[in-house]
Amino acid sequence: MHYETNCTDRIKLIFWDGTGVRLYAKRLEDGEFRWPKVHEGMMRLTAAQLSALLEGLAWRRVHEARRTRVPVQAG
Repeated sequence: MHYETNCTDRIKLIFWDGTGVRLYAKRLEDGEFRWPKVHEGMMRLTAAQLSALLEGLAWRRVHEARRTRVPVQAG
């Protein structure tokens, strides 16, 4: 995936979806995109975090769902 930002309120993404190339462009009316730090030339986000980022939300608040323990039947 390639991303390009000229302003912090705009984003353009070009990515391969397995069948072809897609272009995604968005401009936030209010606020700005907050990008994660680049580490070893990469930004790492989960799918849920990327979705939040593209909506202009605080992606840092998105976490993996906690596993629920299944009760064991008393025996």
